[in-house]
Amino acid sequence: MSNHSELWKKQKWKKLRQNLFRLQKRVYKAVRAGDLKKARSLQKLILKSRAAQLLAVRQVSQLNKGKRTAGVDGLSSLNYRQRWELVEALNDYAPDWKHNRLRKVPIPKKNGKTRVLKVPTLADRAWQCLVKYALEPAHEALFSGDSYGFRPGRCTQDVQKRLFGHLRSSSNGINKRVIELDIKKCFDRISHTTIMERVIAPASIKKGIYRCLKAGVDPHFPDQGTPQGGVVSPLLANIALDGIEDIHTSLRYADDMVFILKPKDNAEKILNRVKEFLAERGMEISEEKTKLTKTTDGFDFLGWNFRVQKNGKFRSIPSEENHRNIRQKIKAIVNNSNYGAEIKATKLAPIVRGWRNYHSSCDMSSSRDSLWFMNNTAHRKFRKEKKVSRYRANELCKKGFPKVGYKQNQHVSVKGTKSPYDGDLVYWSQRNSRLYSDNTSDALKRQNHSCGFCGLRFLEDEDVHLHHIDGNHDNWSKNNLLAVHQSCHQQIHSLHSEGRGYLGAV
Repeated sequence: MSNHSELWKKQKWKKLRQNLFRLQKRVYKAVRAGDLKKARSLQKLILKSRAAQLLAVRQVSQLNKGKRTAGVDGLSSLNYRQRWELVEALNDYAPDWKHNRLRKVPIPKKNGKTRVLKVPTLADRAWQCLVKYALEPAHEALFSGDSYGFRPGRCTQDVQKRLFGHLRSSSNGINKRVIELDIKKCFDRISHTTIMERVIAPASIKKGIYRCLKAGVDPHFPDQGTPQGGVVSPLLANIALDGIEDIHTSLRYADDMVFILKPKDNAEKILNRVKEFLAERGMEISEEKTKLTKTTDGFDFLGWNFRVQKNGKFRSIPSEENHRNIRQKIKAIVNNSNYGAEIKATKLAPIVRGWRNYHSSCDMSSSRDSLWFMNNTAHRKFRKEKKVSRYRANELCKKGFPKVGYKQNQHVSVKGTKSPYDGDLVYWSQRNSRLYSDNTSDALKRQNHSCGFCGLRFLEDEDVHLHHIDGNHDNWSKNNLLAVHQSCHQQIHSLHSEGRGYLGAV
């Protein structure tokens, strides 16, 4: 086991990432040039690439948020020996991969119903991740610039800023309307034929994708559905829905979508074209959830409420549902009798900071959005503890409710159809730093937008973590903070646990 552990930790992950990215850039450029034969040859190389195989196993066993979720085999984690065995399995069987059945996990929905999450085994997830490495750059070369969900280099804030561009006063937003489109059971109804016809891949990968789709099939709809819970499923959904944005001025985030209508646009005609588009792909709109709304009445999208005020100015704030969710999370911690005030503040900080970062391009000036009442409640609860003075309660509230600067519509949206696979390193590394605020943004600028551990630029979807060099998480001085990849952060702590401390950038 120790040999497997040492061998895994000694892998040159920076070099492996560079090797894979080099192949992916070539796939992207081949598709952009219309040379699909060359693109498929390069995709075969990715499937056989040792770098891609190692990175796929690391992604599903170490980095993914759902890495601890077990499939039908009951495995929720992999030790170092099992990781190497999986790498060898990918090397031997990737071109002819056999999928296991999917584990069904019911997830309650807010309307009282349940949706079924279909979870593949860790081995199947690794294969899907490997295939995603090959498929994604090919389709990134073709995807619409108005599609944002589950795509590298794009985020919800891009949608927020694009809506500002469409609905601000200079664009006559006060006279526009919006169709809020809801697709009924999108992931469960996508036609397999639609996916197979549109996927750019060699026959071996297509065969594996077909088996993947059939592994999670609903017996009542044998030729439809892509399993929610699969690594490659969001990409397949994007492939199936690509082109719907061309029907009319619109913005799409996965299967959530809004169409923006000028006064003379015919809403019924647009909806009929949408229905025809979806019908060809086995889907249909949800009549009860799809609605036409005046911009002056406001509408909710991606956790925000967007509205054009009577004076013609565009305004976005956190939606009521989104605000209710953060209040529930804060209350659950503040009212938990198992935690002391110190632990409560520590647990609150990342939740509040994450929420405020998400909404940093909103108008957060109201007492509701500043979380003033929640802060006040937490202060009162902290004071009830015998050893917590008023001064200490103030300090804990500052720690538990960290401030994050905000400015409405400050976000800079991604340019047109740009993709990280286009090789524009300067653009993408600088854009990545703008997605973060305060200490993280400052650290990225000091480090020239590169990881403080491996030196590689931040180009991937992998999160940027702040590492406290001296190990003291209360020391927020600039000299003590290092922006690193999530995986590099894990490696730093692994070195520290082995007594091989890490003090700064390489």
